[in-house]
Amino acid sequence: MAETITFFVGKLSNLAVQEASLFGGVEGQISLMRNELEWISLFLEEASAAHTDDRRLKLWMNQIRDAAYDAEDVIDEFIVRLEHQRQRRLQNLKFLTVVLPTCVIFADKLPLIHELDGRMKEINVKIEKILANKSRYCVENAMMPAGAWSSSSPNEVVTWGEKRLPIVEETDVVGMKDEAEAVKEMLLINGELERGVVAIVGMGGLGKTTLAKKVYNDPDVNRHFQCRALVYVSQVYTIRQLLMGIAKTDFKTVLGQEAETNEIRDMGENQLGKKVCEYLEKRRYLIVLDDVWSIQVWNRLCLYLPESNGSRVLITTRNQQIALDAYAKLYQLRPLGEKESWELFLKKTFPTGSRSTISQVECLAELEDVGKKITGKCKGLPLAIVVSGGLLSRKEKTPSSWKKILSSMEWHLSQGPESCMGILALSYIDLPYFLKSCFLYCGVFPEDCEIKASKLIQMWVAEGFVQARGEETVEEDVGEDYLEELIHRSMIQVVKRKWDGRVKSCRMHDLLRDLAISKAKDSKFFEVRGNIFAYPFYPRRLIAHDSQNISQHLSNCHRLRSLIGSIHIPQVNFWSCLRSAKLLTVLDLTLTADPDRERPEMKLPKEIGEFIHLKYFRFLGPQKTIFPWSIGRLINLETLDLRQIFFLDIPFSIWKLHQLRHLYLGDYPILRMPIRDQRCFSSHLGIDKMTNLQTLYVGEHGWVVRRGLPKLTQLRKLCIFGPNLSNISYELIFPSNLVELILDRCRLKQDPMLTLGKLPNLRALKLINNAYIRRKITCSSGEFSRLELLRLKDLDYLKELIVEESALPSLKTLQIYQCYEMENLLHQLQKLKSLQQVKLENMNHRLIAEIKNTKGEEFDKIRLITSIT
Repeated sequence: MAETITFFVGKLSNLAVQEASLFGGVEGQISLMRNELEWISLFLEEASAAHTDDRRLKLWMNQIRDAAYDAEDVIDEFIVRLEHQRQRRLQNLKFLTVVLPTCVIFADKLPLIHELDGRMKEINVKIEKILANKSRYCVENAMMPAGAWSSSSPNEVVTWGEKRLPIVEETDVVGMKDEAEAVKEMLLINGELERGVVAIVGMGGLGKTTLAKKVYNDPDVNRHFQCRALVYVSQVYTIRQLLMGIAKTDFKTVLGQEAETNEIRDMGENQLGKKVCEYLEKRRYLIVLDDVWSIQVWNRLCLYLPESNGSRVLITTRNQQIALDAYAKLYQLRPLGEKESWELFLKKTFPTGSRSTISQVECLAELEDVGKKITGKCKGLPLAIVVSGGLLSRKEKTPSSWKKILSSMEWHLSQGPESCMGILALSYIDLPYFLKSCFLYCGVFPEDCEIKASKLIQMWVAEGFVQARGEETVEEDVGEDYLEELIHRSMIQVVKRKWDGRVKSCRMHDLLRDLAISKAKDSKFFEVRGNIFAYPFYPRRLIAHDSQNISQHLSNCHRLRSLIGSIHIPQVNFWSCLRSAKLLTVLDLTLTADPDRERPEMKLPKEIGEFIHLKYFRFLGPQKTIFPWSIGRLINLETLDLRQIFFLDIPFSIWKLHQLRHLYLGDYPILRMPIRDQRCFSSHLGIDKMTNLQTLYVGEHGWVVRRGLPKLTQLRKLCIFGPNLSNISYELIFPSNLVELILDRCRLKQDPMLTLGKLPNLRALKLINNAYIRRKITCSSGEFSRLELLRLKDLDYLKELIVEESALPSLKTLQIYQCYEMENLLHQLQKLKSLQQVKLENMNHRLIAEIKNTKGEEFDKIRLITSIT
């Protein structure tokens, strides 16, 4: 809550400066409110760390939060009405704007200003009364000293650029070696040619998913099965989604050419199931179904899984009856023993990996007794142990500090029988105030969802949870540090990391998600709704996954700031109902339809331009979606994600969105221009004006890419797709600050390396899906001075990769996938002195034989870092 107030205080300050000419007497009310809220914010920071369930404090904090929300709504509504007034003046009195005196234009605004002044006075009086209640009812006495609790400031989070201590990753868990071997033996048993089912059964937080992933990634298992897939089921699922998860493991092979179009989205369960079945029929496969809650999952999915070739299905579940009904071989996962619990706890609490130093030995001698009492409270549950260890890794290594944590654990565990949930709640309380909202926000995603880190951070920034530390940093970098901090505390799990070690995707354990939703509901942070709505229904953030009847309730959501979820497409009145939510900041919307039903094109209404406070907009709708000209009025938009719309008809007014930081367009965007004259490019419309862009995904469509790229000085990541390029050396000029470049389906005929090798900051280059259609590609001497990752994928014509001396001096990772003509690679790898990893997938047999069989010590070193699948 404190970070919400802090964000609003900053908003008030900016507003007072930017719109000072408008306010007059209102400026005094805004300053009064800002001063009061600054003090309140400091108090709330301390209150958020207080170890108390006192109802007085909760009530007082809720009333302060509601008052701040009211103030924010009043000011933002004023801005919306002011913008509407300006638009009407431009439309109706455009011919008079040059002769109307400023005082006349200001007079039009006077009624709005007077109304704002009155409402601000009311809220300030309300805040004064709430503050008086703090002393009258002794609210301060309800706060126990924070003691062991966190009082970190946003600037104290360890930054990504600093050296981080290694942490315990999800698969690096003690005590599972024997368990993994036992499950592996059940999967690899010889002689059984029929499809077999193995089930790992155990309570929540016991490590079922961790064990399943450890087995899934085992080299012996990898070699034994010709194809593998791991899908997360959870309580909300569709069989089609699970089939899609299986298919995506080898997307292009399973689905054929449909994988290259959005037609796959219209494929029904039966059609998709048939494709998957045909692919698996001739192969020995392993399918992992994680977190199964109903036997119906297996009863329906097994119809699409062939029964021959000695294939296996591995299920994880809390319910033993599901395993029995699936006729599975049962593996009952037990809690960790005392020794294993202590070892895991030490790994997490002292993450350096070297506990033999004198200071740590002395420290452990003092802390062992209280530390073992703490692990004893965890009752052998790995999740509780790693979360507790993550909490203590941020505390002083003193007996007094640890005893305070133990005392707090005992208090939480005394509140109910769920020991694991009590420990998780304790770790949530220990989070710094600025991380609590970030943690709670992770609960808006569906259970067991793999969350893209970039999306999560962009949404955090849009919501105002992340603030830049100074002029030298951007919010997205700070957001990455916040995410790493939550991972270090084991509140969030890493699923994948990027080439440079940063988080690519993450996941929230279902118990931690339950905690987030519970805390969010308690503090009115967000509302999760299915098909049943409670009244009165005035949420600030609404999460509506797979809602069938949401439209009729949106008309009351005038305070709505965020709408996240999927809406069934027959709700034709959805957009008209959404019009009341003029204050939307985040809109992440997927429109769904029955797979067997034709999905017509959609034309978004012009009223979408009224959401002038919108900062994050992601939309996935029908195959063809037409955007109105009014999209150019979304002047505060920072992220626009339309990449999953196949045919995108969007007006050139999109280039008015100068605040955009991340722009993702689909495969075939059609940009409507009323003027064909080249002079329009030098006006205020053009990509060269979008100087805040950090990420750009765009098809190559003439002036969209070729003009203005060098002026995008903040651009870090660029993805260009489309077959219209032939020679980038004269058609494109790339910005020198570019860090990552992806060329997809460009069908280049001239070797692009001569141009790209000169980019001074390029660290990752990916040429995929016939981005280049010639036989030889050359990295010249001295070029690509900072490149660390080179990925070549699905280049059907490429036969040779030539590496000249001193080229690619910093290259650490080389990935070559499905380049079937490639040969003579081994001798080129010798020239790459910094190479740490080579990954080859689906390459021709001659190249594989060359790498495996060529004799020589220097080739042995290459083989040690090479992975072949």
